[in-house]
Amino acid sequence: MQKPIAIWLLICCAMVFAMVVVGGVTRLTDSGLSIVEWQPIVGTMPPITQADWDILLEKYRATPQYQQVNKGMSVDEFKTIFWWEYIHRVLGRLIGLAFFVPFVYFLLKKQINRTLGWKLAGIFILGGLQGFMGWYMVMSGLVNDPHVSQYRLTAHLGLAFIIFAAMFWVALGLLSPEREKSHATENTKNLRRFSFSLSTLIFVMVLSGGFVAGIRAGLAYNTFPLMNGYLIPPDLFVLEPWYRNFFDNITTVQFDHRLIAWTLAFLVPLFWFKSRRAELSGTTRIACYSLLLMLTVQISLGIATLLHVVPVPLAASHQGGALLLFAASLWVSHRLR
Repeated sequence: MQKPIAIWLLICCAMVFAMVVVGGVTRLTDSGLSIVEWQPIVGTMPPITQADWDILLEKYRATPQYQQVNKGMSVDEFKTIFWWEYIHRVLGRLIGLAFFVPFVYFLLKKQINRTLGWKLAGIFILGGLQGFMGWYMVMSGLVNDPHVSQYRLTAHLGLAFIIFAAMFWVALGLLSPEREKSHATENTKNLRRFSFSLSTLIFVMVLSGGFVAGIRAGLAYNTFPLMNGYLIPPDLFVLEPWYRNFFDNITTVQFDHRLIAWTLAFLVPLFWFKSRRAELSGTTRIACYSLLLMLTVQISLGIATLLHVVPVPLAASHQGGALLLFAASLWVSHRLR
């Protein structure tokens, strides 16, 4: 019986989705640097007394973010940013427990074969690496710059998507081990390659979104479809050396994110149109429709977030929507594998 294992993995996927959304809110509210220590065990206990809060605030006052951005912040104001980071960290620990305990249980019950066991062990290792990556990201904002490195933030975000993808893919394999069968074999093979390309491009778009978030590129060029009246802004390559523009230039980073979105806005409907001409099962066809639907929702959220200058609810929804769009593309790819 492998269905219980698949359900367990899908529950973990839902928890990772929640983690991504909470992480987005943590970043948008500048809460990520409010806890200046990494204490995997002791840090699980929340502050209770006023003395606890005073100690935490005193440690925060030594950070560049407090000294350069939030100087004079009261305890009540500090509590607001503290709780978001605290929830984010505790949720990460809960995901670890929710994965590890059932994993051991299924192993003891001998319901996991060797191949599946190695896959799940690899996912658990990635989870541990993600915890380290989160702290490595926070460290970058505790030295001189009151903001975390956009490179480390993007790596942290990308690894979360990889962990989600690994669990989701394994769960799909347990729920539907059969492959798509069709008389139009070559057509199906082309669709499979197309779907994997779309999944890859969506992941690249997620990484580009990490850089948008990391350097706050969404706070500039809050017009659509043009960027402050330009189809191609004139200052795309003002930094030297030229490759720095793709990671440090607000204009280039946002332009790249838009460009990938436009590309997907063309390719996904094209894929959907091609899928309609293939002989696919009902489930696979539903997966193709879900991909088109999620792209529409995600692009709408992205435009709304931009035009309203990155409000927290819209921006967090946009980040969560990226994971759902990625999941839809993985579902299609898995059905066509």
